[in-house]
Amino acid sequence: MLCIPAGARLPVGAALAMAFVWLAVFLVPVSGLLPPDHDPYPIDISDPDPPIKNLRMEPERKRLTWDLHGNVSEIMCFINSKAFTKARKRTYCSIPDLSCQATNYSIKVTKGQPFSTWIQYPSQEGNPRAAADNLTCWVHDVDFLTCSWAVGREAPRDVQYNLYLENLDSYEKWPCSQYRADEQGTNVQCRFHNISVLSKDQTRFLVNGTSIGSKIPCSETSDRLAKIEVLAAPNITSRWCNQSYSFMQWQVRSHLNDDFKYELQIQKGMELPYKQEIYKAFLELNNPGTYTVQVRARDATFSHYKPWGPWSVPQHFVCEEGARLPVWLTSLLIALGTLLAMGLVLRFCRFSVMQKLFPPIPHMKDHINGKLQNGRTMTWDPDQDSQEECPVAEVQVLGET
Repeated sequence: MLCIPAGARLPVGAALAMAFVWLAVFLVPVSGLLPPDHDPYPIDISDPDPPIKNLRMEPERKRLTWDLHGNVSEIMCFINSKAFTKARKRTYCSIPDLSCQATNYSIKVTKGQPFSTWIQYPSQEGNPRAAADNLTCWVHDVDFLTCSWAVGREAPRDVQYNLYLENLDSYEKWPCSQYRADEQGTNVQCRFHNISVLSKDQTRFLVNGTSIGSKIPCSETSDRLAKIEVLAAPNITSRWCNQSYSFMQWQVRSHLNDDFKYELQIQKGMELPYKQEIYKAFLELNNPGTYTVQVRARDATFSHYKPWGPWSVPQHFVCEEGARLPVWLTSLLIALGTLLAMGLVLRFCRFSVMQKLFPPIPHMKDHINGKLQNGRTMTWDPDQDSQEECPVAEVQVLGET
């Protein structure tokens, strides 16, 4: 505090400056003088019977709970000073994802007597700088999941890390199947070889540390496997072209995604390459000429933040006059032509055999109507030899009516 002797006079400028200082002090709100993390609902220490007592975590039930003694109508739960959810029945908040790292959980009375309190769970153990650093996980090459991390900056020399996956819905866990260690023998990477057996739900990636002389805090992150997948390069399944038309088709394999977006890079002749984004898994070009194309893919659902996968092998097309059809299409056309020819031969042979087995029977003329029965005639040559001759034993004339 500035002390001014009695009877002393200040210069006019100094007096005005002092006046502005005191005016600013009186005008600043009390909340502005508090630290940024100050609780707006402080505990009333003078209250011998606070409305909330015995704040605690129940990890088995994943609940932040307490004993309610006062008359309050609404309580809000916070995680690390961020509003999370309203209390249920004014006695607990559900915490579906309990972190392995020390976290501050607090509750505040928002309707009723102002009051708040907090706890830390779990308790901080060990040096946080000894925990695994920069934990990152990604799915790649269709079947593989890889997680990597760095050794903590202040980790002891004998530190060792182990990784687990946990399904946050069923709480099923999978230990790492294959580690890669650094020069000191400390695990710094883990790989799973068959992600089809893992959960597609929200998954937690947890790295625990061990040391003989000290406790090592854990490191963790969580995400859905579909969101961290880097798609493999598309596999070209068919391609062909001629002077007027070209066609190329591809396939992208994934156990987690089935909705893809594709980017093509096309270069015609000596022109500059250009890019094109499509959602169909094939490319058609009219009057293509000579060009080179390659394609890559990414998940269409999360395309706003997921990166593109790697490019496919470049495909070079020379679509000039007389360009041959692809082998598979040529083989298919040959097979169809062969089947058609065999069908015509069989049909002709069948007709010929039927004619020999069942020769046509001559029809008699109807003398009354003067017409032939069924309107069909056949030349009858009595002198022609027949393989089937039926001798007539007796002819009886009945007469005309």
